[in-house]
Amino acid sequence: MAFFFNRGRSRQPADVVRSTKELLLRLQESPNTPKAEEDLAKQLSQMKVIVQGTQEVNTSPDQVHALIQASVQDDLLYDLSRSIHLLPFEARKDTQTIFSHILRFKPASYLDPKEPPKDPPVISYLVHHRPEILIELCRGYMQSQSAMPCGVILREALKFDVVAAVVLYDQSKEGEPAVRLSDLKPNLPQKGDGVFWNFFDWIDKSNFEVSADAFTTFREILTRHKNLVTAYLATNFELFFGRFNNILIQSDSYVTKRQSIKLLGEILLDRANYNVMMAYVESGENLKLCMKLLRDDRKMVQYEGFHVFKVFVANPNKSVAVQRILINNRDRLLRFLPKFLEDRTDDDQFTDEKSFLVRQIELLPKEPVDRSRPAQSQSGVNTAAVA
Repeated sequence: MAFFFNRGRSRQPADVVRSTKELLLRLQESPNTPKAEEDLAKQLSQMKVIVQGTQEVNTSPDQVHALIQASVQDDLLYDLSRSIHLLPFEARKDTQTIFSHILRFKPASYLDPKEPPKDPPVISYLVHHRPEILIELCRGYMQSQSAMPCGVILREALKFDVVAAVVLYDQSKEGEPAVRLSDLKPNLPQKGDGVFWNFFDWIDKSNFEVSADAFTTFREILTRHKNLVTAYLATNFELFFGRFNNILIQSDSYVTKRQSIKLLGEILLDRANYNVMMAYVESGENLKLCMKLLRDDRKMVQYEGFHVFKVFVANPNKSVAVQRILINNRDRLLRFLPKFLEDRTDDDQFTDEKSFLVRQIELLPKEPVDRSRPAQSQSGVNTAAVA
């Protein structure tokens, strides 16, 4: 980490960082102190100018470099991450801007086209030396004041798979050191205590603004870095989908319910998650849940549920449990599907998919046929996905 500790640091950024740190500590000790809030806002505004510039003044890479060095040496990023909820509104916005620019910044030595690409130095610092900053940013969803600025910062950081890995695999409790990238244990099933598992409650139980932002970050974690997430879901299959189905798919919030069903469809239909999809559609309980969604009184919930239901029906190697449910409900499904959302007359693909499902249900045998093979067992799916 020699990048952070070079000599010749610019004095001005170091002074700004030092003053910001002192004011943050003062505000932590005595929240809602107008003078401290005002002075701190001024310091953060200066930091924002250093990293972003203005219409009249361009940024100086040397000044940004110096600001980052000082912030790392004084551990300012950690103090900011855990104190955003204490800041006034404009100061929270400035902090969001400062973090976002710092996370992206690369010094000239990192831009040599002859060298292999490197993650920005602050990203490497976070995952190797101070992952607690990432965990505190996630815990920003515990306070409505910090939820959205922390969410924006997190999504900037989550563009890098190493950050997503730390968030997924950290199992620390509050006050404990977070997991370093070199200490991850991806093959060890989790118990559901880590910070990632808190997203389910932040999405389901928070107010609308916090819930919506937490869901956006949750979706980013689960869809951007496919190889990482496929292995994670395979290792934690039962726990993850148990919570996903019980908390999010069955949420009392219409928005959460609809978005979660749509996300489930995206996860299952992503080719990278083929083994995860096959494990999910083997479950008769999962099929029952999807069939319940088809009867929801809200059309968009029905529509999103249909896109999950079709995966069960289209699977040529249905489990005995899934076959039995479909066979037992064949007559009802054949009456129900032709009239299902029949007002979507301009959606040709949807109409074609309905017709295909009707035909597949008509072709079901009279009794379930056991098509299981060792390679399609639950443990086999997990082993293949992790490998």
